[in-house]
Amino acid sequence: MKAVIQVRLKNGVLDPQGKAIESALENLGFSGLENVRQGKMIEVDIDQVDPKDVRQTAEAMAKSLLANPVIETYNIEICEE
Repeated sequence: MKAVIQVRLKNGVLDPQGKAIESALENLGFSGLENVRQGKMIEVDIDQVDPKDVRQTAEAMAKSLLANPVIETYNIEICEE
């Protein structure tokens, strides 16, 4: 099974990469952009068959390494392949 973990900065945390992306997009002619935020997505194949176990493993990975709970939130999606 595959776990997709999306990590984003919490609201209120400054996002200089998001601002740089917003500026670059505006320079390319895209208008009406506001609050561009940058995040990361991690896909992990986990050799387990029970979706609950896969979610529990992904949750442990997110809490221990993939996300900084002080400034980031995360979302986990489990995909059967």
